[in-house]
Amino acid sequence: MNSGKSIFSQLMDFLPSYEFRQCVERYQGNYKLKRFSCWDQFLCMAFAQLTYRESLRDIEACLRANQAKLYHLGIRGRVSRNTLANANSVRDWRIYADFAHLLIKTARALYLNHDFGVALEQTVYALDATTIDLCLSLFPWAYFRKRKGAVKLHTLLDLRGNIPTVIIITHGLIGDVHLLDELTFEPGAFYVMDRAYLDFPRLHRLHLASAFFVTRARKRFACRRLYSLPVNRSTGVICDQIIKLVNPVPRQGYPDKLRRIRYFDSETNKHLVFLTNNFTLPPLTIAQLYRSRWQVELFFKWIKQHLRIKKFYGTSANALKTQIWIAISVYVLVAIIKKQLNLEGSLYRILQILSITLFEKTPILEALSLSDYEIQLTTAGKQLTLFN
Repeated sequence: MNSGKSIFSQLMDFLPSYEFRQCVERYQGNYKLKRFSCWDQFLCMAFAQLTYRESLRDIEACLRANQAKLYHLGIRGRVSRNTLANANSVRDWRIYADFAHLLIKTARALYLNHDFGVALEQTVYALDATTIDLCLSLFPWAYFRKRKGAVKLHTLLDLRGNIPTVIIITHGLIGDVHLLDELTFEPGAFYVMDRAYLDFPRLHRLHLASAFFVTRARKRFACRRLYSLPVNRSTGVICDQIIKLVNPVPRQGYPDKLRRIRYFDSETNKHLVFLTNNFTLPPLTIAQLYRSRWQVELFFKWIKQHLRIKKFYGTSANALKTQIWIAISVYVLVAIIKKQLNLEGSLYRILQILSITLFEKTPILEALSLSDYEIQLTTAGKQLTLFN
């Protein structure tokens, strides 16, 4: 009999339990609770994320089928659909948001020297938002259109490791550019964003914080060229200009100089115009920085495909935010173990292995380090060898 820990238990050992208890005490999450603590709730929801459970009843059925193993998984309370639904609806979602931020801090330290394709020492962030569609009859508080509900996931992604550093969940009607009002800008860092964030007063506040931005100009963009810099057209850079805004309202919002780079992308056969407040980097590097912004789009696509953030186990705002933050915690946890265990596979491969091996009592490094192309077959002791 294998007396070791299950893979799920080994996975949860990477979580800082003391810091989790601090988050719970900060919001009195276990106040007057005798059973099914916040930790039990987190473990059940993390199990649902890792095994792609469809509903609360699905979670209950799977865990009760392994009732004898739940104690060894760390789940002390009895798993019930109603109990889990009530916990998601009532217990403060900020418990899991604060805990996710602790994991994010750990992950960013591990990926500090990670290469993201651009030779740059400074931190580079990508800003974007994604819309999560909801049924308006089930989520009436998330009004978006006449017959449609939605929430937005505003995200600031650290491109070194693709770790989300800031996530703000809002109604679908909130514009993307309002995320700039919630950020504390890091001096020397680069913020790469699309045209939805082109708001000159907000960008000037970023500029005054000694941070840099890279964005795209709109089609109708009035400016006055001060002078041009030499460029190598063979790289795709058509022009590199120092400009000032012409129209009174934008010029009042951003009175300083800007850098305008026109670039031809041979892969998409498109002409792109970039705006930045950095005057030292080569123009091709600015174009590469904007291209790296696509990582945030891939991040949104990845979490929507491989985590449960499109279908929800509860209909209240608290339940929705709780599920999203626990999903983010699972994503960051997988990124942490990938780095700490020096695993070569992708996050997707790790999740796929975890989804079918959580109850097995195998060392987690052994389970996750199996080669994609080598299958080790074990034969029974009484099986005879047919060929020598």
